[in-house]
Amino acid sequence: MAVNPGFPAPLARLVERLPQWPHGIPAALALNFARYLRLLPEDLSSLEGRTFVIHVRDIGARFRFRYEGGRFRPVFGPAEPDLMFSADTAEYLKLLRREEDPDTLFFNRRLDIEGDTELGLIVKNMLDSLEPLSWSAIDRALRERIRPSSS
Repeated sequence: MAVNPGFPAPLARLVERLPQWPHGIPAALALNFARYLRLLPEDLSSLEGRTFVIHVRDIGARFRFRYEGGRFRPVFGPAEPDLMFSADTAEYLKLLRREEDPDTLFFNRRLDIEGDTELGLIVKNMLDSLEPLSWSAIDRALRERIRPSSS
């Protein structure tokens, strides 16, 4: 396990041993909120019924969630993922801020992708199409969603 210099390795080993199901709750909430703000593509039907794991290696956390019925839902308990991403915290932050693309991280062995290859390409293309995550993008999307409609 790679270790984040800011996160103690013994604590990461402890986190890995803790129940991992709670992590799916904030992941599902964040993804549903991003969907509500239209920060994600509108058509996510290719994700329907699929289970995902985001493994944050340096802190020992696994975020399990599923896309079902048009919503992201946490997965309670172990489930075989259709697609799993594994990277350190810094790599995920670089992806979110669009400082690095998934291909570069993958080919430099800083991002591992396991599971359904076709689904991996679909998710990678979605990531590539997203606007970089920033507070201004979130603020703009939120204002557009809550702006009163003119009648």
